[in-house]
Order: sequence, then structure tokens, then C-alpha cells
Amino acid sequence: MDAPPLSHAGQAGDWGFDLLQKSCQTASIATAEASAQTRRHADAQVQTEAPVPVGVLPVSQHDSPGLADFLRRVEAMVTRELSKNRQSHAFDGFEVNWTEQQQTVTCLHTLGYPPAQGQGLHVTSVSWNSTGSVVACAYGRLDDGDWSTLKSFVCAWNLDRRSLSPRQPSTVVEVPSAVMCLAFHPTQPSQIAGGLYSGEVLVWDTSRPEDPLLWRTGLTDDTHTDPVYQVVWLPEPRFSHRFRLLSVATDGKVLLWQGAGPGRLQLAEGFALVVQQLPRNTKLRKPHRGETEVGTTAVAFSSFDPSLFVLGTEGGFPLKCSLAAEEAALTRMPSSVPLRAPAQFTFAPHGGPVYSVSCSPFHRNLFLSAGTDGHVHLYSMLQAQPLTSLQLSHKYLFAVRWSPVRPLVFAAASGEGDVQLFDLQKSSQKPAVSVKQTQDDSPVYCLEFNRQQTQLLAAGDAKGTVKVWQLSTEFTEQGPLETEGLEQLAAEVGT
Repeated sequence: MDAPPLSHAGQAGDWGFDLLQKSCQTASIATAEASAQTRRHADAQVQTEAPVPVGVLPVSQHDSPGLADFLRRVEAMVTRELSKNRQSHAFDGFEVNWTEQQQTVTCLHTLGYPPAQGQGLHVTSVSWNSTGSVVACAYGRLDDGDWSTLKSFVCAWNLDRRSLSPRQPSTVVEVPSAVMCLAFHPTQPSQIAGGLYSGEVLVWDTSRPEDPLLWRTGLTDDTHTDPVYQVVWLPEPRFSHRFRLLSVATDGKVLLWQGAGPGRLQLAEGFALVVQQLPRNTKLRKPHRGETEVGTTAVAFSSFDPSLFVLGTEGGFPLKCSLAAEEAALTRMPSSVPLRAPAQFTFAPHGGPVYSVSCSPFHRNLFLSAGTDGHVHLYSMLQAQPLTSLQLSHKYLFAVRWSPVRPLVFAAASGEGDVQLFDLQKSSQKPAVSVKQTQDDSPVYCLEFNRQQTQLLAAGDAKGTVKVWQLSTEFTEQGPLETEGLEQLAAEVGT
């Protein structure tokens, strides 16, 4: 459902003013005319006396000696109390809410690309560009199978265009392998990176429709040998306006790429997760015989420390990791750069693989994880056990994301076709709103908040559809003492 067109200010008649005519016997007549949609009008005539406002009695009609006496008696006391109230902090942070607000979510757009849907492709990832006006999706497959040579697509829609067609993307890029993940560039609104089932990482420029491919890793010894499940743009340490690209895959490698000449991404740094080098601060299941690499399925970076990141793994345990790690990885995987061991701390596992992790934008120690056990875990970086665990689904959970503007709000995508929004300020047990994305209960695979237009949330599903949900202001405006509530959650470490 498209948004209704915005109305524009027109003549005075557009606003429904009443016609008002005035005349005066003591001066020249001045007239004013304005068109109106209403038929009412009023005539007023004034001679030499000022009019008495309707409904206001002259002072003499309601004054009495007793009232003046009373006001003199209480004046000092009222002044003293008002002065005390002015210095009080009792209502700091309190916002007056004159109406009973409802938390609501409505579907603004239903987007899809029929040729991709006709192939039975899933929406595996969604991303908003840096202006917040364009949403892109990756088409691929997340079920079992070899999709390395499956023809797929990256599609984008500009939601600000008047000519928006939900079934005709403004950009379509054909890709020779299933696309597993997408990420728009943080500052270049037309550049978008993708990770493929084949292990390659590519960057496209949607402003070049005839030749959109900007960079690619190619298939070399440095390339991932398993599907790439997430890509993230990272600012270079010494040049914050320049970015590198980080990719994670189930081959156990975490790789940092940078542009190197025309059309090529070159490996700049690399990390490898090896079972023998995992921190033993929490009990994990024994690895299978011969298993050495730890498959990585998701990544999230701290908003407070650019070197700190959390990985989700096939083994179900999140890992706290650092780009500054120096220990060499004990691996024989080929690489043109030395591979390092990034893991610093192991968190208590889910009951199955972790599909999504999200670091709080408002607290340095809090992050969320979601997995195949249907649970969302809220962890502190300071302890292995989760602070809380919520079962949101009897099937898989594929995505979880903190709100970029509400410290206690997060969204989750379920294998039962739901998009759930939690507001921990209202309840830690049940969602504030749960909306049905798919009518046949097929999975919702991905979702992302819009950081620029914060009332928008995009979600993609197994039917090949992207739905853009509009959130009511209760999901986008911070409540009183909300950051304090987040601090209280984080303070439950060890309790």
C-alpha cells in the first residue's frame, strides 16, 4: 500500500477559513475577501466602544471584597510554594502526554521482483542507503542446496520517487550466484556490497546501470570457500572517510578487503577461528573429530569501540572478538596475509546455530543474539551467561536488530512469518506488537531499521517480498528515563 500523496499549501480557501466582514462608521471602510470551503459568515459592526469578548464578564460582576481579602492572605504562601517547585527536580525527564498513545505498525509498501519470485528465490538480506530513501534486497536461497551457480538478483527501490512501482525496482543487477547478504556504503548512497554463496564479495554502483560492478574479490586462495553470510563497511583507522569491507563466512574466516586498482578487492587483513584457540571460559560441546574451523554466521560491531565485534557461530555460541588481536591463527588455510586469532571471550551457547547478532547503540556492554532455538538472548560483554532469554518462536529466529533511536526497543524476524517488536520499557516477556508478514507462515529472513527515516522498518521473506513497515511515534521517540532503564538491565551482571 503506497503512502497517500502529500498535500501542498494553496490559497486561503484551501484551509476552510470562515468569511469575516467588518464595517465601521467613523473611518473609511476597509474590506478583505478570502475564499472558503464553508458557507458560514459573520457580520460585525463597531461604533465607538470597544467590544466585550464573548463569555467574559466585566470584573465588577464577579469581584467581591472577600476574594481580594483571600488573595492577600495566601499570596506569601503561594509564592513560597511556587519558588520551591521551581527548584525541584522531581519531574526531570517527564513529558506530558495528553492522549493515550497506541504502539502501531502499518504496512507502507509491499515490494517484489516477479522474475526472482518466479524462480522461488528468497529475500536473504535488506539494506537502506545512506540517505534513507532507497531500500535494496538480495535474492538467493537459505534452504539446503548448492546455490553457487544459481542466477540471482540485487534489486533496489527509491521510495521517494512519485513513480514508485512496487513490482518494478528502480535498479536490478543480475548476479551469477545466490546473494546471501547486502550492505549499503555508509556515505556513498549508490554503492552496495554483497556476499555470495560462492564465497565471493562484490561491490556494485547503482548509478552505473549499464556496468554496475565496481569491485570483486575474484576466486583466489584468499576468497572464502563457503557462503558469505554478512558484509560490513568499516572506516579505516587513520582515514575515517575511507572504508574497508569486512566479510564473514562459514569457512571460519573473517576477512578485511580494500579496493586495489580497477575492479579488484584485495585482502588487507585476515582472521581465522580455530576450535583449539577458543577461550575456555564457558563449557562448549566437544567438536566433531577433525573439526578445526568455527563457522561464522553473523557479525556486529560495537558503537563504542571500533575494534570490538561479536560473532555468531554455527556452534551456537557468540564470541567477543577484536580487530587488534595479534596472536597468529593455528590454521593451514591458504592466505596472502597472516591470519590472526580474534576471539577473546566465549558466551554461553544457544540450542542451535546463531543467525543474527546486534550490539546496542546506547550501551557499550549489551548485545542481542537470535538463533535456530527460537530464542533471543540479551548478553553483557562482562559475563558468559545471558542476562535474559526470551522464546519468541517455536521455529527459527533469523534476525534481530536493536532500534537506532529507542534504547529499549528491538525487532526480530521469525520462521513463523512474524515481525515482532519488543519494548522492554513496557514488557520483557511479550512483544509490544507482532505483525504477520507472510500469510502462509513462511519465514521472515531479514529486517533492518532505517537510520535516517526512523519510522521505517524493512523486512524480507521466503516469498521474495520486501515489506516496508511504518512505526508509530511510540516506537521512535525516547520515553522518560529510558536510558536509565537500559543501565539497570546492564547492571544485572552476576545477580
